[in-house]
Amino acid sequence: MTARRGRRTVARKRHKTPWRPVAVCAGVLVLQLLMIWTALRPYAVGALALGVLGAVLWWLWRTDRLVRESDRTWREEDGIRAGHRTLAEVDTMTGTQFEELIAGLCRRDGCTAVRRVGGSGDNGVDVTGRLPDGRSMIIQCKRYAPHRAVAGRDLRDLLGARVHFGADLAICVTTARYSRPAGAFAAGHGIAALHRDHVGLWNSGAALPSLLGVSDAGQGDHRHRVRWKKTYG
Repeated sequence: MTARRGRRTVARKRHKTPWRPVAVCAGVLVLQLLMIWTALRPYAVGALALGVLGAVLWWLWRTDRLVRESDRTWREEDGIRAGHRTLAEVDTMTGTQFEELIAGLCRRDGCTAVRRVGGSGDNGVDVTGRLPDGRSMIIQCKRYAPHRAVAGRDLRDLLGARVHFGADLAICVTTARYSRPAGAFAAGHGIAALHRDHVGLWNSGAALPSLLGVSDAGQGDHRHRVRWKKTYG
């Protein structure tokens, strides 16, 4: 009996002995982790704070950008409607912005199907649409410096574009002036040539049809002029 009990005691000791080093190693590992965390905690907290701050700054920057873009778009549209933009401000526009301005003025004056098509491969046409009386029109926009002049070759290209698009009326709008040959070409081929002063009047509230009626040039052929007089008196 005594011998059997001794054997059980030895077996129990053999069974328990392997867990002791494991527990010691685990305790040492936990202690080391606590020591490492204590040393690294300020850096971890700092990195987390920087990450949060960066996310907040990015969100604020993105929100400000969206608000500014929305406000800029609203101001452009409101300026077109109210005619508050000055020629000096128009002179600072890019070519694309000037085209958008002209398209907006057309819509303001009751033109329909207005679309900006300026860009590469536009065949010399920047805006297309229909006048209030139903005539189709194409517009070429020249956002030039005030001292420059639109040359006759530009209007010859516009005349070709009118044929290409099958439009009733071709209009050239510039922030500058027209050379004498260009003006003569426009008058002789029914092209509405709107110069800097016309742009100022248009932007200040004058309607596009009234600008086209400044002279006979640009009113289209006799059939279109008769229809215009019948419609608008």
